[in-house]
Amino acid sequence: MNTQRCFVFKKTLILMLCGVGLLTSCSRRTRYFPGGNVRIGIASWYGSDFHGKRTSNKEIYNMNDMTAAHKTLPFGTRCMVTNLNNGRSAVVRINDRGPFVGGRIIDLSYAAACLIDMVGTGIAPVRIDILKDQPQAALKSPVYSVQVGSFIYEDYARELESRLRKKFKDVYITEYKTPSQVYYRVRIKAKNLEISQKIAQRLCEDGFKVLILEEE
Repeated sequence: MNTQRCFVFKKTLILMLCGVGLLTSCSRRTRYFPGGNVRIGIASWYGSDFHGKRTSNKEIYNMNDMTAAHKTLPFGTRCMVTNLNNGRSAVVRINDRGPFVGGRIIDLSYAAACLIDMVGTGIAPVRIDILKDQPQAALKSPVYSVQVGSFIYEDYARELESRLRKKFKDVYITEYKTPSQVYYRVRIKAKNLEISQKIAQRLCEDGFKVLILEEE
């Protein structure tokens, strides 16, 4: 099987994706939790057929950006999308409208779909947490880390942490809390961008999907 890679370049995030996993999917109906901050439903993704075309907010769609289409959420809304089949999560920004297929709640970019392992099946049950905007920190020297996984189950994160410690130093788990969910993110510290890229390359060769994070 050929290894497939996709790259995302953003202000504070470089996405490096290697390999695509196959998952089981379910066909539950879309439903909403009271309060509107958490939503459960079926996600799909869209890629090369729309690459380079204008989105509903007049941006140019880039299948390698961490974006998504939603029917009603305001443009610019940031969401944590979690694949309920495997617990993997990714943050996306709403910049388009859709999906326009019944029973689906969100349409992810190709890059986002890669990151939560749903490219192979095309659809997956997901949990959407709507995130609040975070103020930008004062400018200072960037600190880099390589994120190897983000899970809603702590046991999965601990298992991955244990596996990584056999090959890498400075492996750690950081928690990201939303009003209704805690995410356990497995990361490896890196002294600079060059070292983070070398770590990411090793992980990609081992079949992992990773994020290189430049944190202010």
